[in-house]
Amino acid sequence: GRFADLAATNLNFRIADRNEVLQRLDIGQRLRFLLTRLEREGARARVVDDVRKQTEIKIEQHQRDFYLRQQLRAIQSELGETDPGEKEAVGILKKIDDANLPERAAREAKRETERLRQLSPASSEYQVVRTYLDWVLSLPWHKRSSTDVIELKKVEEALDARHYGLNEAKERIVEYLAVRKLRKGDPRGPILCFAGPPGTGKTSLGEAIADAIGRQFYRISVGGVRDEAEIRGHRRTYVGSLPGLIIQALRRVEVNDPVLMIDEIDKMTSGGPSGDPTAAMLEVLDPSQNKDFVDHYLNLPFDLSHVLFICTANNVFDIPAPLRDRLEIIRISGYTIEEKVEIAWRYMLPRLLEDHGITDKDIQFTDEVLAHIASRYSREAGLRNFERNVAAIMRKRARAKADGKEGAWIIDPEKVLDILGIPRYAVEAAEMEPEIGAVTGLAWTANGGDLMVIEALRMPGSGKLTVTGQLGDVMRESVDAAYSYVRSRAAQLHIELQEFRDSDLHVHFPAGAIPKDGPSAGAAVTLAIASVLSRRPVRRDLAMTGEVTLRGRVLEIGGVKEKVLAAYRAGLREVLMPKANEKDLRDIPDEVKKSMAFTFASTMDEVLHIALMPAPSAALADAAPADSPAARAADPPPPDADSPAVS
Repeated sequence: GRFADLAATNLNFRIADRNEVLQRLDIGQRLRFLLTRLEREGARARVVDDVRKQTEIKIEQHQRDFYLRQQLRAIQSELGETDPGEKEAVGILKKIDDANLPERAAREAKRETERLRQLSPASSEYQVVRTYLDWVLSLPWHKRSSTDVIELKKVEEALDARHYGLNEAKERIVEYLAVRKLRKGDPRGPILCFAGPPGTGKTSLGEAIADAIGRQFYRISVGGVRDEAEIRGHRRTYVGSLPGLIIQALRRVEVNDPVLMIDEIDKMTSGGPSGDPTAAMLEVLDPSQNKDFVDHYLNLPFDLSHVLFICTANNVFDIPAPLRDRLEIIRISGYTIEEKVEIAWRYMLPRLLEDHGITDKDIQFTDEVLAHIASRYSREAGLRNFERNVAAIMRKRARAKADGKEGAWIIDPEKVLDILGIPRYAVEAAEMEPEIGAVTGLAWTANGGDLMVIEALRMPGSGKLTVTGQLGDVMRESVDAAYSYVRSRAAQLHIELQEFRDSDLHVHFPAGAIPKDGPSAGAAVTLAIASVLSRRPVRRDLAMTGEVTLRGRVLEIGGVKEKVLAAYRAGLREVLMPKANEKDLRDIPDEVKKSMAFTFASTMDEVLHIALMPAPSAALADAAPADSPAARAADPPPPDADSPAVS
C-alpha cells in the first residue's frame, strides 16, 4: 500500500487519480488501479518520445541540407561555378536594375530576391516568391504607347468607318478626346459609359477609339463578378493567388495607357460575403484615387491615371449610385429597320461575304428582303440576331458553291422561308379599332422599346381593385394613383359614384411572364380606367407614355427614342407624350419624324380630351339606364382650368 501511495505521489498523475488511489482501502484494488494509470502514462510517454525523435530527425535533415548546400556553394566558388539558385537571383537583380521600376517597387523586389536566395528551389515558398517577382518585373510601370497622338479628324473618320448613325454618341466621344488632348498633363476627367441594348455597337465603339488614337485595346468582362478580390487581387497568403483583373489586363497589353473597356458593369454583384466588387471598382475608376491603385497581390501602388477607361451597360439603373455618379452616360439607342438595312449594305454584307468565301455574284439581296429578315426573324434593338440570320443564308450558299453549284442566288422571302423556316415574329401591327378599356402604352426595356397594351375590365362587385401582370411596386402604386385620380374626376367624366361602390375593377398588363416596373405607364393606366368606368372607347391609332401625379400632372419620362421607334415599327403614326419631353424629339431619326405626328400634354385632362372618344350609343344602351350620366356622355369637355385636380 505504501508503494502505491509513493508512486501516485511522485509520478505525473492528475489530482483526481491521486485522490482515487487514497480512497481505495483494499491494497489489491489500489495496486490494480495504479497499474492501469502507469500503463496509460507509459503510452503517453512513448508518443511524446516518438514526436521528439521525428522532430530531431527533421531538424537534423534541414541542418544537414543547409550544411551540404553551403559546402556545395563553397566548392562551386572554388571551381569558379555558380549555384543555379544564386545565378537566378543575380539575374533577377539585374532585371530589377534594368526595369526602371518605381523606388518602392524596386525596393520590394530586391527584398523578395534576398528571400529567394535563402530558399530551396524545391520548396513551395520558392515558387510563390518567384511568381511574385515575375509579376512585378513584367508590369508596364513606365511603358507608354508609341503613338499616343489624338487626331480628332482621324477619330471621326474611324468612328464613321465602323458605325452608321449614333451621331450623338460619336460627337460626345470626339469632345471627350478633345479635352484629353488639351489636358495632356492632367488626364483626369469623367469616365465614359456606353449604355444601350445588346448588339448596338458599344464594344466596337471602344475598339474604334483605341485604333484612332493608337492605343492598345483590352476588354474586361465583369458581368457576374461577386468577389472583391477579382478586382483588387488575392493576397499572397492564399494558395494560387493572382492579381486582379485590372493588373492582369495591363500585363497582357504591356503598356500603362491602354483603352480598357469594363464590359457589363451593370451586372456586377454587390453585397456578397466576399466583399463588394463595385466598391473596389470605385477606386479603379475614380481619377482622384487611381493614381496609387494598390492591388492586394502586389501590395504596391500602380498608376492607373493614364488608362482610358470606357464602361458599357445595358441598364444604367442597375449600376450602384456611387459608381454611376463617376460615369458620364452616353446612351446608344436601338436601330430602326431602315438603319439596319443601311448597316447591312455598308458593313455587314461585305464582311460576311468575305468570311464565307463567296462574292456578291454568288448571292444577291434587296432592301425589301433585308427588311423582311430584320422584322420577321430578328426583332431586336441591336444587330446580332439579324447578322446571325444573314450569315445562315450565306452558309447555305457557300455549301452549294462548294458542291459545284454556280450561278447567283436571288434572295427573296420564299428563299428566306426555305432556309430560315417559319418567321419567328408576326407582322407587328397595332390594333387600330377604338375599344373600351384598352390602351396602347409604350415601354422601354434593356432590349429597346416595345408596345404594352393596358387592359381594364369592370365587373359587379364591391369596389375592389385588382392588378395583374407581374408588376413591381412602382407600377402598382401608379395604378393606385390612377384609380384615385379617376375617382376625383368622376363628375367631369360622367361616372356615377355608385360605379365605384358596386363595381370591381381589374387592370391587367399582358405578357404576364415578363416583370414590369416604372411609372411611365401612368397616363395609359389612367386612360384605361377612365374608359372602362365611363364606357367610352379609347383611340387605338395612337400610343402614349407619361407619368401621372395625383393632381393630374403628366411628368417627364425617359427612353423617348426607343418608345417612338417601337410605335413606328408597329405601324402607329401618332404618339402622345409629356410636354416636358418635347425636347427629346431631336433624338428621333428624321425619316421617323417625317412620317409621325407627336401630341404633347401637361395634364391628364388634356390626355382624356385627346384620347377618349364619345360613347357609342349601343354600348350605352346595354350598359346603363337611358337617363344616367353615363348614357348622356358625349365628347369630353376641354380641360377645366379652375379644377382643383389641375392646380
